Amino acid sequence: MTTVLQVEKTDGYAVVTINNPPMNVISNQVFKELDEAFANLGEDEGVNAVILTGQGEKVFAAGADIKEFPLLIGQTGIQETFLETHAILHRIDQFEKPVIAMLNGLTLGGGCELVLCCDIRIAEEHVQIGLPEITLGLFPGGGGTQRLPRLIGEARAKEMMFTGESVTAEKAERIGLVNRVVPSGEGMEAARKMAKRLGRSSLPALTFIKRAVDKGLELPLEDGTDLEAAYFEKVFQTEDAKEGVQAFIEKRKPAFQNK
Repeated sequence: MTTVLQVEKTDGYAVVTINNPPMNVISNQVFKELDEAFANLGEDEGVNAVILTGQGEKVFAAGADIKEFPLLIGQTGIQETFLETHAILHRIDQFEKPVIAMLNGLTLGGGCELVLCCDIRIAEEHVQIGLPEITLGLFPGGGGTQRLPRLIGEARAKEMMFTGESVTAEKAERIGLVNRVVPSGEGMEAARKMAKRLGRSSLPALTFIKRAVDKGLELPLEDGTDLEAAYFEKVFQTEDAKEGVQAFIEKRKPAFQNK
């Protein structure tokens, strides 16, 4: 079977590229390989961050593989199949290292739902992002109805899903769907610059930040700050905290061990 992902590791980070031409559809094979890739990268001590992107210059990922859908029409008892997909997306969402999505073109349907699992989204200016499932008589079933409202608010999320209309990169940045918009062709440079910086950072500290934010958002403020305090205690037990503080005192760059 031909692989549909490419994985490159360099400078403390990895680049995972969806290569499923012509539209980089998120097929079952793509999901399976994403799951395997992130599992391996999670255990790789030489990787502090991951960039996720699509092959080419026009498409990040244009949704799920619609050719797989006719087998689902009229079927019952298939909820477990959908939950398996959710489990993979949850694992990417909960990946303990920062994940940067570099949107280099159309980001639709399942492609949009995939980037919603990432921590940071960088979009090139020609990008269009949307959840067009309503045009097929369907609705987003890869976490879109849950993650999108949490990110951009209920009203805006419902409008995108009710109409199926995509938004430009500029509007996506304005409503908080993406972090940054860069000129076409410059997205990977921006993503690599950020990932390289994270690659030099303390992995335990990065992980504690991600856990504190993600878990804290589900809690009342006081419970969230209690959680933060617990992680803050833990970070002081790491070799990286010891090295970082000592390097500051000695006025030199720290050499983190990521332990």
